Amino acid sequence: MAKVELKQPIVDEISANVKDAQSVVLVNYLGINVAGDTSLRKELRESGVVYKVYKNTLMKRAFQGTDLEPLCEHLFGANAIAVSKDDPVAAARIIKKHLKNNPTISMVAAVAEGKYYDAAGVTALADIPSRDELLGRLLGSIQSPITNFARVLKQIAEKQPEGEGAAEAAPAEA
Repeated sequence: MAKVELKQPIVDEISANVKDAQSVVLVNYLGINVAGDTSLRKELRESGVVYKVYKNTLMKRAFQGTDLEPLCEHLFGANAIAVSKDDPVAAARIIKKHLKNNPTISMVAAVAEGKYYDAAGVTALADIPSRDELLGRLLGSIQSPITNFARVLKQIAEKQPEGEGAAEAAPAEA
């Protein structure tokens, strides 16, 4: 078998992983220790993010002709990809959290929902709250005025107007 035939299954695996992905984050993992890498992988796995290390040349082959082609210019050195199928910001958010403990790793670039982001863009993307958190904030902001209005109505109903009590007492004395 030729070397190309041996590498084709890996290119197909990469293509299958990134197909229909919400986001793909390219990570330079050089200098991370085993404990940090294990912790990062565990948290990514729990969030449904696939984190794998592939050869740069194989990733280039898999990315060519797709939305991920802009990532090819960054494929040199020690790179891994974090692929999220559900939440477009999950991978970036988790990796950014781990940057504090492992300053040697870095987010190089990303493609989220078909849009390319450089290193600064990925960092900004990581600051976006999750979908569930945004929905919670929205529901809280919708619920807040209604709750306040209900409290005001309850206070008005509980408070007996002073004018009505005096008017009822006056005819009883006469």
